Amino acid sequence: MTPNGLHHDFVIRVAAAGKHAICEKPMAVNAKEGQEMVDACKKANVKLLVGYRMHFEPKTLEVIRMRQNGEFGKIRFFQGQCGFTIGDPTQWRLNKKLAGGGSMMDIGIYAINGSRYMTGEEPIWVTAQETKTDTVKFKEGVDETIQFQFGFPSGAVASCLSTYNMNNLDRFFLDGEKGFAEMQPSTGYGPIKGRTHLGELNQPVTTHQTVQMDEMCEIIFNNKKPVVPVNGEEGVKDLKIIDAIYLAVKTGKKVEVSV
Repeated sequence: MTPNGLHHDFVIRVAAAGKHAICEKPMAVNAKEGQEMVDACKKANVKLLVGYRMHFEPKTLEVIRMRQNGEFGKIRFFQGQCGFTIGDPTQWRLNKKLAGGGSMMDIGIYAINGSRYMTGEEPIWVTAQETKTDTVKFKEGVDETIQFQFGFPSGAVASCLSTYNMNNLDRFFLDGEKGFAEMQPSTGYGPIKGRTHLGELNQPVTTHQTVQMDEMCEIIFNNKKPVVPVNGEEGVKDLKIIDAIYLAVKTGKKVEVSV
């Protein structure tokens, strides 16, 4: 896995060579770099895909289908909890230059992206609060724990947590007027488990990366349109929200966002 801080230059070099690019998420360390990657690939007439493996996971797609079909009714609330206790303090994920931040860049992005595909909306405002208990491991610019909240055009709201200092956090919850969906684990590499107001989700268990690569090949070679985009523009949207979260942490203010 290539550190986040290297994605920008590597993708631009790949585009200059006339090759399609598949980039892990987050696709860059900020929205400006992400947009430069999108522009470079467009100029070279190559595709840029981002490693959003959950966009192809069967249980996740079933919840999205149910929401699109109105089975939850009007969406009111989303909760995303993403975190684990990180180990080696010398690893690149705790290096501001290489990672672009801390837990938000690695695990928090799942809740950001999940809030968007679970609600079917884009946030219009962000608030956020940071908690740091270990300033040795989590140096300046490397976030340990951030709680963040979104507001959506419909009036729905989201409350999320991203952390490198708590275990057992891999859960999504979606609440609507007519029903709910709960996924736990919601994004981990193992089997995704979930239930709705109608009962357990029983879609087949898949190896996420295998399905992701098969689907990305279809996108590249046959222009297949996935249910949820995995293109560079999708990656930039998440980066704009991450930029807004960091700004909200820094200023303590509600930050308007447009993706």
